[in-house]
Amino acid sequence: MLETSDVLKPSTKIIANQAEVIDSKVSNFAQDFSEWLSNQSWVPESLAALILFVGMLAAAAIIYFVFRPLILRWVAHYVGKTDAIWDNELAGHGVFRWLTHLLPGIFIFLLVPGLFKSEPSLANILRGASSLYIIISCYLIFDSAVNALQAIYTKSPSKGKINLTTFAQVAKLLAALIAIILALAVILGKSPLVLLGGLGVFASVLMLVFKDVILGFIAGIQLASNRMLSQGDWLEMTSYQADGTVELIGLTTVKVRNWDETITTIPTYALISESFKNWRGMSESTGRRIKRSFLIDTGSIKFCDEKMLRKLREIEHLSGYMGSKEAEIEKSNSKLEEARLSNRVNGRRLTNLGTFRAYIECYLKAHPNINQEMTLIVRQLAAEGRGIPIEIYCFSSVKEWAGYETIQADIFDHLFAVAPEFELNVFQEPTGHDFQRFGMPSSK
Repeated sequence: MLETSDVLKPSTKIIANQAEVIDSKVSNFAQDFSEWLSNQSWVPESLAALILFVGMLAAAAIIYFVFRPLILRWVAHYVGKTDAIWDNELAGHGVFRWLTHLLPGIFIFLLVPGLFKSEPSLANILRGASSLYIIISCYLIFDSAVNALQAIYTKSPSKGKINLTTFAQVAKLLAALIAIILALAVILGKSPLVLLGGLGVFASVLMLVFKDVILGFIAGIQLASNRMLSQGDWLEMTSYQADGTVELIGLTTVKVRNWDETITTIPTYALISESFKNWRGMSESTGRRIKRSFLIDTGSIKFCDEKMLRKLREIEHLSGYMGSKEAEIEKSNSKLEEARLSNRVNGRRLTNLGTFRAYIECYLKAHPNINQEMTLIVRQLAAEGRGIPIEIYCFSSVKEWAGYETIQADIFDHLFAVAPEFELNVFQEPTGHDFQRFGMPSSK
């Protein structure tokens, strides 16, 4: 059974052989031209190298200033005729532009050995300079391609599943390190493998220098693979006073724009080591929770008398409830004797607080901006000496902040206003106005 390496070796050898053939042919042609120019009687021997140098630079300039624009114009014309998105992004981020930068660099790199065979020192300098130019161009091509891939991914249907920013930054960092190693190898005239072997000596230093990068990379992988945080999420992290929209998930930091328009930066690894709240679940759901309570004065709670019952039966939201509830109570009390029912403690009776809770529930069920498919509860909490807490637990179908707050405020405005109709008092701490009502002098 053939392994992948066995299949790739022949193709790799073929490519290498073809490259050597091209290099050899160009070098031989350049050498023949150099020898022909040197043999011309009208060319002084001292000026032959200068003429070759100027001619080579002129040819490279023609490639750069004439052929490059023509190629880029043809590419732009071709890209504009296609319906694909990827070629527009590649062109927009400069991938084709940096690719054409390779043409003059490769031209000089191939011609130099043959043209300046008689001037080995000059040939080495020009070959090294062209190599550096090619290395820088290749890095910029890679950088532009990574940016284009990110842009293509953001326009794809699966854009929210994986955060590519961290992986892109790591890829760029590795590419920059490789480019620096290759550039140093060209400048020092050493093999890149020798320089890579020497990096082991500085491994501990590199670990200290790139500690945040390494931790951020690991955290970024966990955040992306587990979908813990994505760009555009609403993040709340009290330990860093962050409460807003995630604008950028970088290799070392996460940028959050708070609701007061301030910017908070959080170390990426802190999102793994510490807890935070992601409101994405609320954004993706069909409702935003309303959970708020108010206090009812215990002194205003009582049984409903006949006068109050007549008034409550006229309330639209309570008409169905009152009919069914009174029938249920009458059926239950029919089992008791009339004498025992004369005592109000015996039997079942409606209270103004219980009826008020039923009204709130009916009111919320009829509210157009309350999601009826999610939990809706009106409950009584434990009393703690400051009245009876009545809590509303439901979900607004409007999730946008301003609209959500308006709906919540309107609901409680209405409930505070209708509570006296049930002869209930909303509890609050005594104020100066209350003391004046009791005849206590106000301080002046």
